[in-house]
Amino acid sequence: MVLKLVGLAGSYNRPSKTFALVEHIASVAAERYGFDVRLHDLTDVGPSLGQAQRQGDLDEAAARVLTDVVEADFLIVGSPTYKGSYPGLFKHFIDLIDPEQLRAKPILITATGGGDRHALMVEHQLRPLFGFFMAHTLPTAVYASDRDFADYRVVSESLQQRIGFAVDELAAFFPVRELAAAE
Repeated sequence: MVLKLVGLAGSYNRPSKTFALVEHIASVAAERYGFDVRLHDLTDVGPSLGQAQRQGDLDEAAARVLTDVVEADFLIVGSPTYKGSYPGLFKHFIDLIDPEQLRAKPILITATGGGDRHALMVEHQLRPLFGFFMAHTLPTAVYASDRDFADYRVVSESLQQRIGFAVDELAAFFPVRELAAAE
């Protein structure tokens, strides 16, 4: 059985450092654990999000993204940082999810921002948000600033090391592919 990793970047910008970070982490996790990967950003969700008051109000494209998120075996959630928090439409998308739909789901929380000033956003904004859902946020969160990227690619060695620590923590939920093949 192939497990599904879904990455959600809470950004409308393309290209996006947030999407690049989520994509990079997803590729590391997929290589290690053999996940089937699906990546989305808010552009994939589309314009129906702003008018939606419940899941049934989403158009087909947005509903498909929401279904991917709630049916994922593992989520990587990334948010750009705006004024110390996540963007409103990202939060609105999360608000449409029933709390039981993310219960006990492992989630790696990530964020991007212009500088180190926003680094605690993952701990003060994202961790409590997904704690409400009683999801399992991994102990290591990943924050990246502008200096960690070049041409929308992760280039910082310290960031790559932190990503490695976070991906290692998935072993509590999923067997490492190399170990599973050896058994």
